[in-house]
Amino acid sequence: MSGARGLPAGLVALALGGFGIGLTEFVILGLLPEVAADFAVTIPQAGHLVSGYALSVAVGGVLVTAGTAAMRPKRVLVWLMVFFIAGNFLSAIADTYAVMMAGRIVAALCHGAFFGIGSVLAASLVPPHRSAQAISIMFAGLTVANVLGVPLGTLLGQNLGWRSTFWTITVIGVVALAGLLRFIPDRAADERAPGQLRREVAAFASGQVWLSILVTVFGFGAMFGAFTYIAPLLTDVAGYPSDAVPWLLVVFGVGLFAGNLAGGKAADRFLDRTLLTLLGALVLVLGGFALVAGSPWAAAGALFLLGSVGFASVPGMQMRVLRFASSAPTLASGVNISAFNLGNAIGAWLGGLTIAAGFGYRSPLVVGAVLALVALVLMTSATLSDRRSRTDPAPLTTSLTGTTV
Repeated sequence: MSGARGLPAGLVALALGGFGIGLTEFVILGLLPEVAADFAVTIPQAGHLVSGYALSVAVGGVLVTAGTAAMRPKRVLVWLMVFFIAGNFLSAIADTYAVMMAGRIVAALCHGAFFGIGSVLAASLVPPHRSAQAISIMFAGLTVANVLGVPLGTLLGQNLGWRSTFWTITVIGVVALAGLLRFIPDRAADERAPGQLRREVAAFASGQVWLSILVTVFGFGAMFGAFTYIAPLLTDVAGYPSDAVPWLLVVFGVGLFAGNLAGGKAADRFLDRTLLTLLGALVLVLGGFALVAGSPWAAAGALFLLGSVGFASVPGMQMRVLRFASSAPTLASGVNISAFNLGNAIGAWLGGLTIAAGFGYRSPLVVGAVLALVALVLMTSATLSDRRSRTDPAPLTTSLTGTTV
């Protein structure tokens, strides 16, 4: 069965689940001032709801993926969405900062495994030469969450209270659950049978897998660490009124959406070259954003570029790990999703430290530029090492990908 524009319906369902999860992860960024005021904490302390979520994703991406290794993928995804709904319900009714954090953690523990398992399923639903694009479509749920969900969720939260946003996310989770139940094929656990976990762990003997994971940590941490404090940057530095923030998040979201799809197509053709180019561009964009943040129009343009360049690398980062862990990709995929969120936590934490130290709201952009530079150096090292080895990694099976560098 096919969904919109001939896409497999299961792929559309995965993207819908990604939309709900992406909304939970990102919408709080536009509501940090409101959440901080409600719980009587500082902006950096409210930012811990972002880094705490990201760390929980990092833990869940490994432990949950490993713990469900013998289960059918559809059953795992359904239960993950159930817990995701429960976590957002808890956030919506939270009467203290601690309860809010608990709700974020419950929802976050589902995130990594959902995208890790879902990435492998997404790639298996299309021909090999379209695998990175299929992954980008699943991740498009995240980008659509930014284009539409985050601005509207921020607007809703600013006008009806931030809790209304999390009630809405809870309802979206229920709709996503229905989509998963209806459209995801109930594939046998042939790739996740008992004994598979041992083979999955063996994939981490590859140095290229570890280099790819480190590129993910620093590369995505660069973008997300800068974006965590975007609301106060836009109001206190660029001079926008608070009611303009939702519409500026639309600008960022449009960049995310365009960059994600373009990055997936480019990664299918030239994987390493694409990642090197995008990471180099991210260094320049973050550094330039820090310089022009005081100008409203320049800040809006830089925000668009940050979204498009920062998220364009996501399909390639995920695809590179799958490529070098081709014999047993599921756990490696989940670990790399954890790496995305470990990078999120590191970037948000470092950005919060610089703000608390008195360096202002531009400082997370500088931190991001440094992290992106580290990612570029790691990616250059990985590419040169791969070329020196003169031994191509085994191609992914036809159910996954035919991506080449």
